[in-house]
Amino acid sequence: MSALANRLVTKMNGLGNEIVVLDLRGGDVVVSGPEARAIGQGEGLAFDQLMVLQDPISQGADAFVTIFNSDGSQAGACGNGARCVAWTLARDAKRKELTLETATARLQCRRLDDWIFAVEMGRPRLAWDEIPLRDPVDDTRSIDLAVGPPDAPILSGPSVVNMGNPHAIFWVADIEAYDLAAIGPRVENDPVFPDRVNVSLGRVISREHIALKTWERGAGLTRACGSAACAALVAAARKNLTGRAATVTLPGGDLDIAWRESDDIVVMTGPVEFEFETRLDPALFADMAT
Repeated sequence: MSALANRLVTKMNGLGNEIVVLDLRGGDVVVSGPEARAIGQGEGLAFDQLMVLQDPISQGADAFVTIFNSDGSQAGACGNGARCVAWTLARDAKRKELTLETATARLQCRRLDDWIFAVEMGRPRLAWDEIPLRDPVDDTRSIDLAVGPPDAPILSGPSVVNMGNPHAIFWVADIEAYDLAAIGPRVENDPVFPDRVNVSLGRVISREHIALKTWERGAGLTRACGSAACAALVAAARKNLTGRAATVTLPGGDLDIAWRESDDIVVMTGPVEFEFETRLDPALFADMAT
């Protein structure tokens, strides 16, 4: 029988970004990509991201978090998922502060209310080879990339930022005027992005307000993407379209994003919602070697 059979999982969401939390601390069980995909086939467990908790690597951290997209690929960051993990770890002890480790960052989480958490998402990476891009560019505030016919592109010049994940943001007048479900996978897999990329359409409503819609690599269209909201605020501030703090409105709701001047850390604040807990059906893993 799979070591994951009958394990307790928590189903949550952050602004509609569907999250499953699987706590494997205290043991040596690891999750593969195919197992992650199988978990998403469980009743009610379809997820945008699966957050797998394991023992921390460094002193002072509460957990190491491996993040899986719904296709079984791994992500380097998930802001909405980080808030859900923080709630899961803090709900019994009522702790106010926690530290999470991921493959790309060390995240400080602070509980502001029962269901509201602020997460320090780290410093944005802005150089072409940090995104990463295939070819060197001098300015990542807008790169030479277009969607559509060469003589009449429908989108062009996205901003690119790495917030644990690579992001490309096209600035538009109306985020609903484009078929992101069709555009997203084309840009995600463009050869200019060797690690693929998350694709967003952003509209600056005011210097304190951005509207955003995101196609997540490995997950598709989602109702909210925390790292995309952070990337969009950084990109907008770098282009002087906003200040260093703004509300980012996603299909699932609002996140407050601030890019601190003192240390360049991006802080994301938003809610989480508990849906249910269940145990993983052993049948999900029946066709997998143990």
